Amino acid sequence: MALKDILPSRLGFGAAPLGNMFRAIPEEEALATVEAAWSDGIRYFDNAPFYGAGLAEIRMGEALKGKPRDEYVISTKVGRIVLDDIEQAPRDNGEKGDVFANGRPNKVINDYSHDATLRSIEDSLKRLQTDHIDIVWVHDVAQDFYGDEWLARFEEARTGAFRALDRLRDEGTIKAWGLGVNRVEAVELLLDLDRPRPDGSLLAGRYTLLDHDRALERLMPKVAERGLGIVVGGPYSSGALVGGPNFEYAPATPEILVKVAAIKAIADRHGISMKAAGLQFSLANPAVAAVIPGASRPQRIAEDTAALNETIPADFWRELREAGLVNPAAPLPL
Repeated sequence: MALKDILPSRLGFGAAPLGNMFRAIPEEEALATVEAAWSDGIRYFDNAPFYGAGLAEIRMGEALKGKPRDEYVISTKVGRIVLDDIEQAPRDNGEKGDVFANGRPNKVINDYSHDATLRSIEDSLKRLQTDHIDIVWVHDVAQDFYGDEWLARFEEARTGAFRALDRLRDEGTIKAWGLGVNRVEAVELLLDLDRPRPDGSLLAGRYTLLDHDRALERLMPKVAERGLGIVVGGPYSSGALVGGPNFEYAPATPEILVKVAAIKAIADRHGISMKAAGLQFSLANPAVAAVIPGASRPQRIAEDTAALNETIPADFWRELREAGLVNPAAPLPL
């Protein structure tokens, strides 16, 4: 089944901030943020055990436990097992550094085997307080987390997690599966396999206003051609696009800040919000099934919903293209 047939809307909720990403979020604020998303009509929620060592799933489970289960879609991820043991040594989170330093202190192990995949799903079901998960993404089998070892990890997932999820999808236990990564190459490699066959992937940070060339040229045509879909995560590039200090989980470089300023100058002239520009750019590509900005405060949800519905004049997009701020081949919502 195509992702677009599974997902209830084009705007979803990315739960990474609920795992205390970058800062310790009070419990009541986290729960109120999910409630705000629900009140605004959002019915797709993406999560992962990695987010705060299970904290984001626990909070989302608590927030959604009274909602009708047939009215919303949940995706989560496999590849990490959260243990009851407390982590003693510093965590190696690759390029993600210590973004979840304020999460739970539980030890997290990386395991993409068949049995670990099934265990991860069972553990997520408990934390999320639900009886089924709709979509499962295989998390972070890419260069940003594993460096030179990423292909070995991908092979572990190919013979373990991919086959397990393919079977669960064919049996009807889950509706869809794919990768949940921050790099284009891993998704390309998955699509080149004869079997198993994914339904799409979650690609974070690689099809945004600030970074889209590689995905546009190498991935999106293949995804569209096969009738699959991409869920765009991190549409604001860790906040850099909307004035935040971080890009890709680290302080933004001077080059990125210059690009943001150039886009914002054009947006300001047209009275356009940067959130609207970011969300609508990502959704303009026909291969994109949904976009899932993260939020840690209730008011951010209203901003995202308004941004999706904001009217952007065609001249804004033309100016971006003429200034060389978007790839000439990128589909624009003209």
